[in-house]
Amino acid sequence: MNALPESTLLAMPHLLEAEGLTRHYSVSRGFMKPAATVRALEGVSFTLEAGETLAVVGESGCGKSTLARALTLVETPTAGRLTIDGIDVGTASVEQKRVLRRSVQMVFQNPYASLNPRKRVAQMLDEPLALNTGLDAAQRRERIGAMLAQVGLRPEHASRYPHMFSGGQRQRIAIARAMVLAPRLLVADEPTSALDVSIQAQILNLLMDLQQQSGVAYVFISHNLSVVEHIAQRVMVMYFGRVVEEAPKAALFGRPLHPYTKALLSATPSLDPARRAQKIRLVGELPSPLSPPSGCVFHGRCPFADERCRVEVPALRELGASRVACHYAEGLATQRD
Repeated sequence: MNALPESTLLAMPHLLEAEGLTRHYSVSRGFMKPAATVRALEGVSFTLEAGETLAVVGESGCGKSTLARALTLVETPTAGRLTIDGIDVGTASVEQKRVLRRSVQMVFQNPYASLNPRKRVAQMLDEPLALNTGLDAAQRRERIGAMLAQVGLRPEHASRYPHMFSGGQRQRIAIARAMVLAPRLLVADEPTSALDVSIQAQILNLLMDLQQQSGVAYVFISHNLSVVEHIAQRVMVMYFGRVVEEAPKAALFGRPLHPYTKALLSATPSLDPARRAQKIRLVGELPSPLSPPSGCVFHGRCPFADERCRVEVPALRELGASRVACHYAEGLATQRD
């Protein structure tokens, strides 16, 4: 595909824009006790362009999967604004939401659980086409055959059940099911973590090929920073429901600004002896979601935290090519690793 002129790109609206996305859950604490609030997402803001891959990383419980459910319209945010393809999800009509659900698809972590064991592959791919398009049966069969070929499966696979495939093949089927409607945005929630390392590379290369062919944008959720470095253009680091750093891939891996990002990168296996020697060991535990800390949510584990960090929430602000939520990011940026 030919690149669009920069002036045209600047005039185009973002494919996805999130402003202050917040998701709280009310949970019971037992008989005669008031309900508690779990703050799964707290003021998450970012944008995504067509054909771009944004990786979302962070520890378990940081809000990545909650964000995925909000982006795919599975859950309604408690507060904030989400715009997809120029449509404000909060004020969208029923028909607009139906169109959006076709434009936004998801690939799940576990290919063994995400496919219906009672349906053949052709049935699983035909159902979304029958529900969301005006194609007749012959046209749908043609689309399914072309989609299976795109993900590296043969025509005879269409008549088989999920249990007849390997894990990598099942994930290819899941990707085909998500891509058969030609979505503008695909949310991939840990799509390679349940697969062997050799198969992971094949699935990542498949996703990159499909993106090049179709221009689909990805929100790629992962724990594996090595995978993220391979596939993403931008990386967003989350901690305890908040964005603590967002940057282009080269900037984040080359000079991380937030102490949490530095710790995540230091824990990533590397062939470089210098990088292996730079280990940052975090002390303390993740705070309770029922009792979030005051000030910076990371201050209880941060080696640079002081009194200001304990009482004042750092704003997510621009610093060079990055956005970072740390009071002392300028000093950390000039500090030798």
